[in-house]
Amino acid sequence: MPVTIIGLGPMGRAMATTLLTAGHPVTVWNRTPARADELVAAGATRAATPGDAVAASDLVILSLTDYQAMYDILAPVAPDVLAGRTLVNLSSDTPAASRSAAAWAADRQATFVTGGVMVPAPMVGTPDASVFYSGPAEAVERYEPVLALLGRPRYLGADPGLAQLFYQAFLDVFLTTLSSLLHATALITAGGARAADFVPDALAFIASIPEMIEDPAELLRRLETGDHPGELSTVTMMGATADHILRTSESLGVDLELPKAVKAHYDRIRAAGRGRENWTALYDVIKARP
Repeated sequence: MPVTIIGLGPMGRAMATTLLTAGHPVTVWNRTPARADELVAAGATRAATPGDAVAASDLVILSLTDYQAMYDILAPVAPDVLAGRTLVNLSSDTPAASRSAAAWAADRQATFVTGGVMVPAPMVGTPDASVFYSGPAEAVERYEPVLALLGRPRYLGADPGLAQLFYQAFLDVFLTTLSSLLHATALITAGGARAADFVPDALAFIASIPEMIEDPAELLRRLETGDHPGELSTVTMMGATADHILRTSESLGVDLELPKAVKAHYDRIRAAGRGRENWTALYDVIKARP
């Protein structure tokens, strides 16, 4: 099945290589044409214009910085060229942007599928890769044999915003974890210790956190019901720890924004008189902005 890929950053190049290796005819286009050189040498076809790229395949995969880049590239393409194509946008943006893009594509008689790749570029096409999709089920089903080559497809539903919602939520966990790892390492080095004596164990600690959290079913029950029994890890105890982290950061001259944000959650829930509840009670203040 012919496939077009627009956008040849690390992710776009990884996807094109994966599809070429599987035997699919691949047409590529990028604002900087030289990025396609290695792919062309491997058998891809370089399109001269975005319109040529779209015309080459019924399935067009977009791997761009954001959705505005899609409009910048595809808006000049004649509507009759876009008509009948399926656009699978694997770029990052917001759920609202995905819904607007689906309407924009529909106005041009094109089908729009939102996607979110949940692995870095080197892992595309490996057994550990997975991709969220949302939009018309028939489009995802039709192209699933191709999409599955990039990573295990997880279809979330017809709402075009769902894949972007899940993608951003997972990246919320990822980016916050990365920032906390860097902040903690800064504490170590500011205190005179070596990063090498901390980082390997810290990574193992991150991996063990799920084992320290209550049974997943109980965690979900608490979040869904608002009932947060505080036998262990109470708001008061965890909040005291958050305060100690902030004070340690302050004394060592390390950036305070992250520990301030965490402490603020505990301060708000304690101010509501809920210090004896479990740390999961923070969900009630996090889900509603003050």
